[in-house]
Amino acid sequence: MKNFFQDLKQKEGFKSVCASILCILAGILVGFVVMMILSLFNDRIGLKNAFQGLGILLGGPFSSGTAKYIITNLGDMIFYAAPLVMTGVSVAIAYKTGLFNIGAAGQFLMGTMGSLMVALNIDTTGKPALGVLVWILAVIAGMLAGMLWGAIPGLFKAFFNVNEVIVCIMTNWIAANIVSWIFSTTPALINSGAGKSGYLITTAATGNGTPKLGLDRLFPGSYIDIGILLAIVLAITMSVILTKTVFGYELRACGANKYGARYAGMNEKKNIVLSMAIAGGLAAIGGAIYYLNPGIEFKFDSAYQKLPDYGFNGIPAALLGSCNPVAVIFVGLFIRFLSIGGDNLTSAGFNKYIADIIIALIIYFAGFSKLFRDLLYRKRKKAETAEHAKHEETPPDKVTTQGKEGEAQ
Repeated sequence: MKNFFQDLKQKEGFKSVCASILCILAGILVGFVVMMILSLFNDRIGLKNAFQGLGILLGGPFSSGTAKYIITNLGDMIFYAAPLVMTGVSVAIAYKTGLFNIGAAGQFLMGTMGSLMVALNIDTTGKPALGVLVWILAVIAGMLAGMLWGAIPGLFKAFFNVNEVIVCIMTNWIAANIVSWIFSTTPALINSGAGKSGYLITTAATGNGTPKLGLDRLFPGSYIDIGILLAIVLAITMSVILTKTVFGYELRACGANKYGARYAGMNEKKNIVLSMAIAGGLAAIGGAIYYLNPGIEFKFDSAYQKLPDYGFNGIPAALLGSCNPVAVIFVGLFIRFLSIGGDNLTSAGFNKYIADIIIALIIYFAGFSKLFRDLLYRKRKKAETAEHAKHEETPPDKVTTQGKEGEAQ
């Protein structure tokens, strides 16, 4: 058993998990300190409220009160985690190949546009089987739009050596303006009822919403659908591709050293473009499965003013998951878990944005994950060195015997 734990400590994955847990604990601890400080300077709340707020935050959807609200919030937590997982996997895949995909927000929007242009223009009301086929077609259309958008910074990086971060920032805002322009010129898709302004109709009007497969009966009153199942399948698939296939090995080799990969006969330019295209497609699927839900409305007329949070929240999700696609699933669920808990903080006298502060702190500490891994490595190395030195020490009686033999000679 001792050897098992020693071998476990030496594994890179174990160190990454420990580093991520330290990031989370550090963020929660500092957030709790913030709540304590607020309670000291606010007459309406006290230190007791700070501890109560911490409990509510850590309770997530389970701090929602009645069983009905707990189940509903749990379903919403899972639903909102799906697009976050997709953008997180998108960032992780690009990072594994040596690229920083900060363009997930634009790719998310392009996926939204591509999928809604299909789903909202084909009416399958009363034909559920056909509606599922249209939904699949819509997701594919969104994915292709995102792959095309992701390939742009990949092409600039591969053939002109332009930093992908700069191109991604440009493509983010270009995508935002394209989406606003395209939908503002399609009046048939604009929801003009009930005093709405700048919103599109939803897939509830055309019957092409994301299938629920009975999940809505397990979590009544929530938005949950099969989006999370699709996200999990894609995350696991990408993990297998990266670790178990020749193509995945080539992508990782280009990320480690593109010149060495070229010397080994790999086409590093092709792999860079493909990596960004795949990352773009994954982020776009996140946008597709989010806005194809019948209960989610897309406000197209302000897309050019504010990029979607999911595009940027995927970065810390990837970092906390050490850019492991499977780990990103759990990180995405955890971030949404804290967010749901934050919505209930008002019962302890705190603003719900305290949860955003704590999540931001966890994200900030995620930047130190490598430092935490190095500290864990140094601690283990120091222990190994001490153990090695202990075993190599010459026993005192042996030293005495050797000394006497030398004197006799």
